[in-house]
Amino acid sequence: MKPAALLIICLILLAVVTFGQSKKKAPVVDANQLLFEQRLKSELERLSVYSGGKLGVTALHIESGKMISQNGAEAFPMASTFKVPIAVQLLTKVDSGKLSLDQMVEIKREDMHPGSGMIAERFNWPNNISPGLSLSVRSLMELMLLISDNSATDVCLRLAGGASAVTSCMKRLGINGIRVDRSTAILIADFVGVTMPSGKPWMNTTFDSLAHLIKPGEAETFSKALDSDPRDTSTPDGMANLLLQIYTKPILKESSKALLLDIMKRCESGAARLKGLLPIGTEVAHKTGTIGMTTNDVGIITLPGDGGHLIVSAFVKSSTKEIPDRERALAEVTRLIFDYTIMFYQVNAEKNSMSAR
Repeated sequence: MKPAALLIICLILLAVVTFGQSKKKAPVVDANQLLFEQRLKSELERLSVYSGGKLGVTALHIESGKMISQNGAEAFPMASTFKVPIAVQLLTKVDSGKLSLDQMVEIKREDMHPGSGMIAERFNWPNNISPGLSLSVRSLMELMLLISDNSATDVCLRLAGGASAVTSCMKRLGINGIRVDRSTAILIADFVGVTMPSGKPWMNTTFDSLAHLIKPGEAETFSKALDSDPRDTSTPDGMANLLLQIYTKPILKESSKALLLDIMKRCESGAARLKGLLPIGTEVAHKTGTIGMTTNDVGIITLPGDGGHLIVSAFVKSSTKEIPDRERALAEVTRLIFDYTIMFYQVNAEKNSMSAR
């Protein structure tokens, strides 16, 4: 029997035992709770090994405040999860009236950036011809969060005031451990070891020609360097705090909060990560991130019934395994915490009910 399955069975037995206990036996429940938390910790350590790298995870049950964390204070490369703090800063400017969601933004040739997305793929015309494309701020944000479009992201970052403005926004909110330093274009260039000509507009053709000159051994060195680079990183605790504030604090107007969560619920990537092993139909508002040896997913899960909401901020870095293995580790971590949280919530609800009798 797999350890995860054994843990779930033990938790069910705990609930059954707890149901039959009198108030005088409540300390036994606390001892059992500690035992199962130790087993949960062991499972997280096992899954960290399975990920092939280092696993960082912070989970928070919003309604009870129950928190689980492993390597929660350690910095991990954000990859595309940094698009969540960008969206918060962008919507802050919308809320203040400095931007409008309906405002149209011209997309220029130098806005076509490498990596994920569809704008550069479909509109990156040759021979320095402008793509003749304009998109609304809302459309750009949707593309950034729904399909992780890097070109849309860097336009959103510019509209948000740049990387320093996003980091300042995090500090203003009292969130430690999140810093944004570069555009996705520069991050990718640094990741592959390309130095773009200074003082000139970005051109994907220039990037591609320089990238072809990088030897495989050199590329691996640059990739590994990303894991120790303090730039564009987040701690699992910091990202969980940001998600908590989005959901529970008035950091955004209600309309902006609703829009952000709605887009994240429709995120098209990461089906095998946070959502991978959850019951079919479970609502998850999330954002993924992948680069080099890093695979991430962060989001808010709606628990069944009146179980409340579970924040999971999960990162894997320095992994020597393929992406599907890292994704499986994230999926198992999420399901483990999902089941544990439901049981914890139910057991304590019953405990409180017995105490009130």
